[in-house]
Amino acid sequence: MDAVDVVIIGAGITGVGIAQSAQAAGYRVLILEKDGIGEKTSANSSKLIHGGLRYLETGQLSLVRQSLAQRKALLTLAPTLVKPVPFYIPIYQGSKRGPLAIRAGLSLYAMLSEFDTLGQFKSVDAKEWPSLGLKLKGLRAVFRYWDAQTDDHALTLAVAKSAKGLGAAIETNVDIKRIAHNAEGCILAYQHQQQTKQIFAKCVINATGPWVNQTLNLVSPAISKVNIELVQGSHLVLDIPPPRGILYLESIYDKRVVFVIPWHGKTMVGTTETPIDTIGDAGVTQAETDYLLGIFGYYFPHLADSNQLDRKIVASYCGIRVLPKLSGDTFDLPRETLMSSQDSHPHLLTIYGGKLTTFRHTAEEVVTWISAQLGARPIKADINSLPLD
Repeated sequence: MDAVDVVIIGAGITGVGIAQSAQAAGYRVLILEKDGIGEKTSANSSKLIHGGLRYLETGQLSLVRQSLAQRKALLTLAPTLVKPVPFYIPIYQGSKRGPLAIRAGLSLYAMLSEFDTLGQFKSVDAKEWPSLGLKLKGLRAVFRYWDAQTDDHALTLAVAKSAKGLGAAIETNVDIKRIAHNAEGCILAYQHQQQTKQIFAKCVINATGPWVNQTLNLVSPAISKVNIELVQGSHLVLDIPPPRGILYLESIYDKRVVFVIPWHGKTMVGTTETPIDTIGDAGVTQAETDYLLGIFGYYFPHLADSNQLDRKIVASYCGIRVLPKLSGDTFDLPRETLMSSQDSHPHLLTIYGGKLTTFRHTAEEVVTWISAQLGARPIKADINSLPLD
């Protein structure tokens, strides 16, 4: 039977990020992926590399600081894939967040970025407002700040390419049948290319995103699971010329924030936060479509075409977030990544959640866990200096 140090289940951005970091740290890594690299949740995000300005409202300062640090790193390591982009926040009469609150939030955002040049913000002069295409009636102020944008699938492929270049193996279109945990590690049985295979791993990382607890059902002896909430985030792509930057809009229906984003010469609107019971329930709903078009039409009435915006939809998609099962509105649930390892199964680590922006930080924490299990190895490369392209 073949053996490796680490098997990572899942080749989304979290899985390939862990593979790159672990292989660079000197461990022998194999990724097993049910579909293709980065084809599921990691290709269905809002395409943003950002600190998460709205997370300041729920007091998640450490997550924002961590995200801003990773934004800075990715802008350096992947300049062709991660690019700075201006964000505009319009404030109207009756907006829940007034100019003072927004200015205070942006000031804290800049401070948490350690006053990086991208942390600068300004109040946009009124003579520039018409160029944003927004409705002007009731508009009190507009602020501009900076974050970054990426092609999430392309970024995932670039990280996977780096991991393979370091020596990691990746097998796709894999059907895992069983994960047998024992005192030495785990034996995984799976189907690949019409062959039945087995592999021994000293450590297994479960990075299967929304399928995380389904993956744990394959473990023997049985392992307990963290209760999670599956939350769908939907996006619409409209055949409308893109805005000059990303617009950060307050929902007219609730306290959420919705982005209007330039995307390949068109306009993308997202995202929603809709709890779903199972992965099979995922799919853009009519209610979500009405929600996003309603917000877009409110801020861009001249583009609404007499309530014919639905005819402008050329694509739609949704991703699934994994959040802890807690009481309260999904808007308020914490977004930090949770890593779970149990004394009964010491060779298995499960990743709950995960953000596109912070995948490198998650990978660093996982490699720290691997090192505690297996001991340090001669380092192959410094991932903080490896370019991504």
